[in-house]
Formats: sequence, C-alpha cells, structure tokens
Amino acid sequence: MNAHAATSPGAIRPLAAAHLRDALTAAADHRPAASLAALMNIDPHSWAAIQHRTAELGTTVLDLLAYAARNGAAS
Repeated sequence: MNAHAATSPGAIRPLAAAHLRDALTAAADHRPAASLAALMNIDPHSWAAIQHRTAELGTTVLDLLAYAARNGAAS
C-alpha cells in the first residue's frame, strides 16, 4: 500500500458532486440559503474528499463559493 492511498480521504460520491454543483450555482445566483442547504446535504466522507481536493488545488470550498457569488454562473 502506498502512502498516498493510506491518507487519501476517498472518493466524492456522485450525489455529493451534484450537491456541490447546486451550492455553487446557488451562490452564483446570490441565494446563500440555498447554497448552504445544498452543502448540508453532502455526506461526511464526500465532504472530506471535497476539502482534500480543494486544498490540493490551493483553495477552499468557501473560496469557490465566494468566487461563484462574485462572478456568476459559468455559461
């Protein structure tokens, strides 16, 4: 077993990815309550994986939400 596999938080489940997308879309649409509600639906294992992946990219979920809120939805 390699060291990366031992520390990896796991995979992001498809439903969690959809919730994250919904949260970002809601932030872009300036609907913070809907964004928070979507984030609250993410399971703990996927949440850990999302945080790990965003950290690897040098950012956080909060930064992504703020970016979406400032710049709107991608076309």
